[in-house]
Amino acid sequence: MKRPTMILWLSLIGALVAGGLAAAEESAEAILNKIDENRVSGNKIILSEMIIHGRRGSRSMRIKSWILGTEKSFSEYIDPPRERGTKMLKLGDQLWTYYPASDRVILIAGHMLRQSVMGSDLSYEDMLEDPNLSGNHEARASGEETLLGRPCLVLDLEAKKADAAYTTRRLWVDRERYTVLKEELFARSGKLLKTTTVESVRRFGGRWLPDRVLFKDVMNQGQGTEFVVHEIEFDAVIPDAVFSKAALKK
Repeated sequence: MKRPTMILWLSLIGALVAGGLAAAEESAEAILNKIDENRVSGNKIILSEMIIHGRRGSRSMRIKSWILGTEKSFSEYIDPPRERGTKMLKLGDQLWTYYPASDRVILIAGHMLRQSVMGSDLSYEDMLEDPNLSGNHEARASGEETLLGRPCLVLDLEAKKADAAYTTRRLWVDRERYTVLKEELFARSGKLLKTTTVESVRRFGGRWLPDRVLFKDVMNQGQGTEFVVHEIEFDAVIPDAVFSKAALKK
């Protein structure tokens, strides 16, 4: 029997490597789907707290949010008294804000989308971002690390749309719970823009979800904005009237 030629060996090795890479790509895409399944749900009501760690100290706001899938959400600031009654309505790719002090409803559009939300590290553009990762990104596995004592797979994501707010991002994903424990967001130039670091995870209604997260705009001089989730009610009954501009002034 003739020995395989070098060309044949290289062909075989190439096929094996290509097959391995394809499997890795499929695995990364499957993980994105599981992340979405875990964190994106139908109707829910969330009671949360936003703590802004600025240069001159920290301030806290409590928020109640009504959410329907990924297209509709309504949020109301319930504390402190100075911010109480401020409301935000998201319908698809449109966002309105109501300020009780001026009794005005403002459509957030154009350059305003890049402005900070209530002085936080979060922009209005971040609020409008589609939370579904799998449909908007190509993914590949790039390593493994341990965070919060949990084994994580590192995924590099590339946005499918040219006008995406963040062209690339890197995720650290809990391999068992499919919870994102860390995220880095990059501009097209490769410059790091924002980071998200999960500080703790909690079980809500059968799902493992972050309940304390630090969001940091690297251009800001503060210590970041902390989000604390106190309660989540899944499969909540929410009247359609909640998701209307009329509800902003009620």
